[in-house]
Amino acid sequence: MADRRRWLVVGLVFVAIVLNYVDRQILALLKPTLQAEFDWSDRDYSHMASAFQFAAALAFLGTGWFIDKVGLRWGFALGVGIWSLAGMAHAFATTVAGFVTSRAVLGAAESIGTPAAVKTAATYFNARERSIALGIGGIAPNVGAILTPLLIPLMALAMGWQATFLIAGGLGLVWVVVWLAVRLPEQPGAAAEAAAPKVPWRSLLTDRRQWAVILAKALTDQVWWFLLFFMPDLFHRLFGLSQGTLGLPVALVYFMAALGGLTGGYLPARLMGRGWTLNAARKTTMLVYALLILPVPLLVHAESAWIAALILGLALFAHQGFSTNVFGLTTDVFPARIVGSAIGIGAFAGNLSGMGMIEFAGWSLDAGHGYLPMLLVCAVTYLLALAAVQLILPRIVADDEDVPGEAPAIIGH
Repeated sequence: MADRRRWLVVGLVFVAIVLNYVDRQILALLKPTLQAEFDWSDRDYSHMASAFQFAAALAFLGTGWFIDKVGLRWGFALGVGIWSLAGMAHAFATTVAGFVTSRAVLGAAESIGTPAAVKTAATYFNARERSIALGIGGIAPNVGAILTPLLIPLMALAMGWQATFLIAGGLGLVWVVVWLAVRLPEQPGAAAEAAAPKVPWRSLLTDRRQWAVILAKALTDQVWWFLLFFMPDLFHRLFGLSQGTLGLPVALVYFMAALGGLTGGYLPARLMGRGWTLNAARKTTMLVYALLILPVPLLVHAESAWIAALILGLALFAHQGFSTNVFGLTTDVFPARIVGSAIGIGAFAGNLSGMGMIEFAGWSLDAGHGYLPMLLVCAVTYLLALAAVQLILPRIVADDEDVPGEAPAIIGH
């Protein structure tokens, strides 16, 4: 029964992250409509996206610690509840400042999702099973990103753009009720965790393992955030696709990204099952994905939206596979009780780099340079991230390979 319930928890976390990405992607899909209605510039839109990124980045410094301290049950429920209400607040915004405020609160609250998902895998699964659980969790953003372009534009055309924000946020509130009604499995090693001495939160910043995660997230997350916020505009700008027609190409991209998340969890688990060391399996998998994203600058020469979608799909396939293994690396080297804090700090760096990339994109588009400068950055950044991991952690050694939850210390102020 406990084994069945831990997979139920994974399923509920999966649904929450799907809703997370629905809420955050709506604005990107409605950009042409809202830009025409409110007379936004590309820089205005970049500032809205950056407000989300900056608020999320700051929140990540606390939400990882918060989820470690309060626990999954109440910590995750509070985060989902707040982000759902913030998503609904977009329906009542009429100015750039109103949208910026709504995006900032949404970004801050949604930052709970990543540490909660990673902590779930670290808490209830051993090292080999974690890769599978993280792989499943890794496709959740893509499922949300697939459903959103298929449903939101049509919903907006049928019921108005305000209704899309209200319905998506309302689904999050329903999730909170279901989550609180489910009894979570007992956490392995809970007694040992309660008795363990606390380690100052800031001490992670002197840990080389933490810097491997920071650099990996900073170098690669910028690609995801850039494409998440600008992909609909890219199809609209380069291929003339309207709000009603860009859904299918965008959905194809995120479908391929979902496959990347699944393979990112499966491949290292399969290699370890064949006798590979954790170090070799993890880094070889990351190298494969780093190489797969290299062709993405060819997008600017694509002759059709569908060819562009395949190129972008391969890029996000690679990103999700690589990202799943960055999460896996974090659970490999940190004990379950502090993994939320560790991934939160990494996500802080990733959101800041994402904000920089978004602002760079707004400048590049307004200046007439197009999308090529950002795509060149996307192509090389994964090899740089893997090089940073190899330099800092020449050999990945699992902190807790067989018994989730057993570790010598917990994070505290």
